[in-house]
Parts: sequence; C-alpha cells; structure tokens
Amino acid sequence: MKDRVFAKPIDKQFEFDETVASVFDDMLSRSIPFYADVLNLVCELSLKYANENSTITDLGCSTANTLLSIAKSAKFPLHLKGIDNSEAMCERAHQKIKAYGANIEIINGDIMRQDFGVNSVIIANYMFQFVRPPKRAELARKIYRGLDKSGVCIFSEKIIYENKTLNKKMIDLYLAFKKQQGYSDFEIAQKRESLENVLVPYTEKENIDMMKTSGFDEVISVFKYANFATFLAVKT
Repeated sequence: MKDRVFAKPIDKQFEFDETVASVFDDMLSRSIPFYADVLNLVCELSLKYANENSTITDLGCSTANTLLSIAKSAKFPLHLKGIDNSEAMCERAHQKIKAYGANIEIINGDIMRQDFGVNSVIIANYMFQFVRPPKRAELARKIYRGLDKSGVCIFSEKIIYENKTLNKKMIDLYLAFKKQQGYSDFEIAQKRESLENVLVPYTEKENIDMMKTSGFDEVISVFKYANFATFLAVKT
C-alpha cells in the first residue's frame, strides 16, 4: 500500500500505529536513501558475525523486513528474534512471517524492559533516534551486555552535522530525494512537524562515542549517504 499518511493535515505527533504500519514498507523505501542496499548490507554483516545456532535480535523490528532477509539468506540454523513496542507493527510482522513460512520470534514489548538474552548480533536500525536522549546510553549498555564475546551491534541512524552550513545542504539533498520519491511539499512539511521532538538525531561522532562509552572496542560507519549512516560496533 502506498504511503499517503501525511497527505492530509495531521492532528497528532508521529506514532507507529496501524495507519503507519499499513504503509510502513512503502514509507521506508521512499523515505530512506538506499534502503534496500542498507538492508542487504545489514543482512550480510549479520551472517558474517553470527555463529551457528546463535541468536540475532532486531530491536525495533517493525514489519520484520531485516529478519526475513536474514532468514532467506542464512545457510545455517539461527534463532531470529524481533522486539517492537508497536502492536500494529508486530501484527504485520507475524502476517509476513507466516506468509514466507519463516521461523522468527516476534515479541511485542518495551526494549528497555525486555531481556535480550545472549546474542551474536543485535540489530537496531533507525531505532536509537526514537529513544529519548537521556535513555540512549542506558540502552547502548544493555545492548553491550546482551552480546556474547566478539558479538556485534549493527545500527543505522539519521544523523546531523555540527557544521550548520553542511547540515543545511544535507537536509536539502534529503528533501530533493523525498520529492523524487513522489512526496509533495505538503506531505514533507506535515511529516517533519509530526516528527518534531519524536525523532531526535545525533551526529556521527555522538553515535560512535555513545557506543564506545558503553564498552564497545571498535565502532565504525560502514555506510553513509548525506544524513543517514550505518554503524558496526564490535565487542571483543
């Protein structure tokens, strides 16, 4: 279904409800540059770091796109698990998993309260940015504790730049991208207003420093386009 959520005036802040869940896959592909490429990269990295019969957990798994991609590509048995606090997203994930006949566990719950268990890989794509800044470091430490030795966290984020001129140019690039995807100026403005104080991005350095402070030995950006980046955090 095509994303038309913001084609009419909004009356509330952005939330991952049924209205958003019903068009979320289209929203992702049209709102995140190189979304399919990033998904493939995350899948390939996950399988390179995963061990046979180990657990891969996707935090904020939404409709399970990443986990389904991993399930289709895996050459050895894995325990695949997704956690999301949106009931609507989890329902969509269950429907897709059933349709594909995949073996994936989906948990509808708060990632700050759920036990992650022990994982070889924890994925957090475009998730930290929706966590209130005072809680992000706590979540990063929880992710670190939820990984086995040599485990990794792969996460993607919308980022900002400290240089205001550069930041403005990157925003302009992104707005041009969204127009190319068919979003109107009205839809773009409506979504921006809806996301204000809901999506709070960090700089690339702030994301890296947060993970290193939480215990990760190496944190690098493995993909970046304008104001979007994907990171690999390694525990040794």
